[in-house]
Amino acid sequence: MAYYEIPPFTDKGSAVSFGQDGGGKGSGQGGAGSGQPANSKMLMPTGPAAEFKNSMTLADGTHVAVTTLDGKKSGFKGKVWVWAPKEYNDPKFAKSGFPVMIALPGGAGYPNNYWMGTDLGLQTSISKWYAEGKSKPFLLAMPVLNPGPDDKGVYWDGSDIPGQPKMGTWLTEDVPDLMKANFRTVKSRDGWAFMGSSTGGFAGMKAVLKHPDKFKAVIASGPDIVPDSSLWKGHDKEKAENNPELLAKQLIDAKGPDVYIAFQVGDNESNKKTLPDVEKFVATFGNKGPVHTSLRVIPGGRHNAKTYVPNMGEGPIQYISKVMEGPVE
Repeated sequence: MAYYEIPPFTDKGSAVSFGQDGGGKGSGQGGAGSGQPANSKMLMPTGPAAEFKNSMTLADGTHVAVTTLDGKKSGFKGKVWVWAPKEYNDPKFAKSGFPVMIALPGGAGYPNNYWMGTDLGLQTSISKWYAEGKSKPFLLAMPVLNPGPDDKGVYWDGSDIPGQPKMGTWLTEDVPDLMKANFRTVKSRDGWAFMGSSTGGFAGMKAVLKHPDKFKAVIASGPDIVPDSSLWKGHDKEKAENNPELLAKQLIDAKGPDVYIAFQVGDNESNKKTLPDVEKFVATFGNKGPVHTSLRVIPGGRHNAKTYVPNMGEGPIQYISKVMEGPVE
């Protein structure tokens, strides 16, 4: 059946515009100077439009598309997959900005981000949960997490480790800028969230705690709680600046802004420390001032995405969707 992946049997590799023309303006929706009210909560696509190629087409006609992003702020160049729910092109929402979820994988997260595949059902689940009133109709950004494979056990903790590619800036600056350039988004942090598994859960949680002015919520599944990359050796100060425990304490001391962390952990995780570590974080920092937490313990749950996706619909997606905005005008 492999020949079905080759044009003309498939639209894989064909250009996808997500309703934009080449100038980066929303097609038929007016550009930045189109009389959009100054008090609008929605941000029109800022452009320039990226070159998206179709990676796969879902049963509802929506596309997972991919582009190679040359990160202006991080200096890192890598792939980002994106998806928009069918509501994005519904005329009812033609003047609405949509919330963005940056979905981060576990493992190497390179050269692919496993959330881009339809086998895990993230995209179809978001559509289903939105129809059920559980979730916002999130735009998905699915970037590579690391600048290379972890074949030597090396990973970058989603951080700017001195002397290394700036993966923290990539995830929190360049990837959001790509989404703002190409989609109608939400101006405020109320429309920006992360989701991730394992090391991706750590990176998403850390991003929200480190940049609460930009991001409001995260679903962290089976996450590490503290940075533990071997690349931090000799960089204790920078390592501390990327430690969620220290960042949570700083946020509590600063009295805000409020962030929302929805943890989910299986009770049969491969690392037996994962659940106790998360429980300790929740007990120490959770629901004390601005750090709001929920914890779903998945009965029989293991350390894998196939466990985490269905269970997101049993509390975590509702928890963050209640505090986020979108679609907004």
